[in-house]
Amino acid sequence: MLSVPYSRYIFGIIPWYSFLVVLGAALAILLAMREEKKGYLKKDTVIDFALIALPCGIIGARIYYVAFSWDSFRGDFLSVFRVWEGGIAIYGGIIAGLLAAIVFCRVRRISFLTLCDVFAPGLILAQAIGRWGNYFNQEAYGLPLQDSLLCFFPFAVQIRVETGLQWHMATFFYESSWNFLVFIFLIAARRKWFRYSGDVFFFYAYLYACGRMIVENFRMDSLYAAGSLRISQLLSVLICMAVLSWYFFRFRKLGRRRPFPVCMLFSLCMLFDFLMAFVMSGIAGLFPAEPLDGFLLLLACAVLNILALFILYGKNAEGELIYADNKN
Repeated sequence: MLSVPYSRYIFGIIPWYSFLVVLGAALAILLAMREEKKGYLKKDTVIDFALIALPCGIIGARIYYVAFSWDSFRGDFLSVFRVWEGGIAIYGGIIAGLLAAIVFCRVRRISFLTLCDVFAPGLILAQAIGRWGNYFNQEAYGLPLQDSLLCFFPFAVQIRVETGLQWHMATFFYESSWNFLVFIFLIAARRKWFRYSGDVFFFYAYLYACGRMIVENFRMDSLYAAGSLRISQLLSVLICMAVLSWYFFRFRKLGRRRPFPVCMLFSLCMLFDFLMAFVMSGIAGLFPAEPLDGFLLLLACAVLNILALFILYGKNAEGELIYADNKN
């Protein structure tokens, strides 16, 4: 039955999780290599950076996880280094990869935003594939389900508990599906729509954050910063605010029309973002902070923010260069 993985291992002692992570990384590198020439990067730039970014990403993902679940490692410090036992976080890997990219680009004297654009589509595809490793590990699942009409795969999965098998929301599948849709969008839009260096990466970061912000609210194994504040949701909110601010100020700099409606929409999105941060921490008292009760608020905020992003970005004016030309 597909709702329960037959094994954690693809064969022998090789786990599905490791295989899928490596597969996702390999596809990300191959896609980036195809973009290398189109991004006016020197040959082998992608391979050289990948050899640095991969180990940095693994270390960063581990540090991030350990930092926000220190109580699990406090009694056995050596367990921090036993990565094969599980415990990595994608946001930590992305942060470490970005730091490595900054240093790499300064040394090689290449555009940081161009390098990020080249890797962004492959990165989100790797995340979509890697999430299926959680299925085989029986982790990253969501709340238990009581309604039998909802107990079907892939909407839900069966998790082994002390009393047998229990149906839970397949949050790994929700996030994987969203990431794949973002990948399709980036591939389709990067040639015909995006016109500035950094656009592919910023849209990747923003759209991923919006999806993660909602899905995280249903997970049962979230990392917490303080109290009931989920660190991944907080980081997602900050990413949304940062990207919206970036496009808002660029919107004003380029002298776009309709400044008042755009300013109002931007302010409303910022207000919603701050509100979400409070609601998710359970300290505002304005809305219920329970996962299911807060879903509509999170969904409304995500939709509003995505709408604001597209409005702020605007349309291509005649004669504007697209991202593929890389001359802006």
